[in-house]
Amino acid sequence: MKKTLTALGAAAVGAVAVRDLTQKQHALKRNFPVIANLRYLLEAVGPELRQYIVTGNDDERPFSRDQRRWVYASAKLQNNYFGFGTDNDLEGRTGYPIIKQRTFADVAPSRHAHSGEETPLPCAKVIGLARGRAKAFRPASVVNISGMSYGSLSSNAIMALNRGAELAGCLQNTGEGALSPYHRQGGDLVFQIGTSYFGCRDEDGAFDLDRLVELCAGAPVRMVEIKLSQGAKPGLGGMLPGVKVTEEIAEIRGIKPGVDCASPSRHAEFHDVDSLLDFVETIAAATGLPVGIKSAVGNMDFWDELIAAMTPERMVDFVNIDGGEGGTGAAPLVFADSVAFPFRVGFAKVYKRFAEAGLTDDITFIGAGKLGLPDNALVAFALGCDMVNVGREAMLAIGCIQAQKCHTDECPTGVATQRPWLMHGLDPELKSARAANYVKTLRRDLLKVSEAVGVAHPALITADDIDLIDGLQSSRPLREVYGYGRGWGTVGATLAKEIETIMAEATAEHPA
Repeated sequence: MKKTLTALGAAAVGAVAVRDLTQKQHALKRNFPVIANLRYLLEAVGPELRQYIVTGNDDERPFSRDQRRWVYASAKLQNNYFGFGTDNDLEGRTGYPIIKQRTFADVAPSRHAHSGEETPLPCAKVIGLARGRAKAFRPASVVNISGMSYGSLSSNAIMALNRGAELAGCLQNTGEGALSPYHRQGGDLVFQIGTSYFGCRDEDGAFDLDRLVELCAGAPVRMVEIKLSQGAKPGLGGMLPGVKVTEEIAEIRGIKPGVDCASPSRHAEFHDVDSLLDFVETIAAATGLPVGIKSAVGNMDFWDELIAAMTPERMVDFVNIDGGEGGTGAAPLVFADSVAFPFRVGFAKVYKRFAEAGLTDDITFIGAGKLGLPDNALVAFALGCDMVNVGREAMLAIGCIQAQKCHTDECPTGVATQRPWLMHGLDPELKSARAANYVKTLRRDLLKVSEAVGVAHPALITADDIDLIDGLQSSRPLREVYGYGRGWGTVGATLAKEIETIMAEATAEHPA
């Protein structure tokens, strides 16, 4: 038996050696047959080795071990506290945010770990109210699920997120890949219109308003988002690799199965700010829904022209700013790394222009780009966000392990794949509860920190309530760093009173 096993082992090694010596793709294998394969094996498992063995708690990107641990523990309602103090490098980092708590205030955070998870945390603004939209509404949650298409994510992942959205009382953005049956699990939706008009296009691929109206009337769509660009690949259209384009996805989108689905980089229905606003008003008039735009931030001419062209009779209802550090399932490296401003820089550039025009109370501002972590989200609110969208953090909550194989159809946890044998490991029922737990926990932490600052809602945090430090040498308020005027980054007095009243009633119904 031992001789047989030895012979089989020798035969296997010999076969590998013959293959290596005769192939021409890898010089390393031709020169060092058999043993060179170890190099490729280590390369293949390198991310896993670094993730679990080599790197420190705060070393890895895009999400560090500590950040992932916080999301995982929050999703499972486990202890998400940390002991022995921070291991962040406060002494040597520049631009690290410090939230300034108040000693005395009318509100104070609860002492109990899970208190606040069931406390409603609605948006401080009614989206579409300023423009008089027929279906204007106040979102019930300041934390919502970002645009991730069916196709990029699996059907089980989409179902888990939508059911989680229903449980948490938040919105789920469909992404540009159309509204699939898996988005119809009870959660309210934001329907995203991309450059290919999936879900609302005719047989020739052109935008079809009647189809959009029918779609919105037959699903729990609360608002419509026109996607101009996204943070991880601004200036490019969406890309769904052919290996992920199944027969079902092809039918939903109106494309060919098995073929790369590359959306155009720009819209065909409008070509400048004037025609964009016409498009917005056409959709809003036909559906009654609030209509806004999603965009990464690069050249600022567009924003100057948009603000100059808006009037009380013609305007966007919301602006969703996606940071250049945002995620995607597939993008060229240079676009993911170097195109578009990071969230804080890009958002501040846009918000300042709206503030100077006196429009910030009329527009709802949404942010995205690693804002599913409490500290990042609080900086976003201080800069003027009314809501934040979470994408990759929501994926982590339902099982993503940051394998970074989204573009290969080989996601090991079934989140970003269309392979049935990988998808079956993701149970939508269990993971929906985890998605909801994560959203609720993030809202709880936003509420607790807001109360520590002395305000009842994160929208009331100002650009003076957070400093950015330069190691141990100095600190500067966000207002000064980003050139904000006094009172910018928060809502006006009327909206502030409204949300304070709403939060007083909510905390009375959900005492600590």
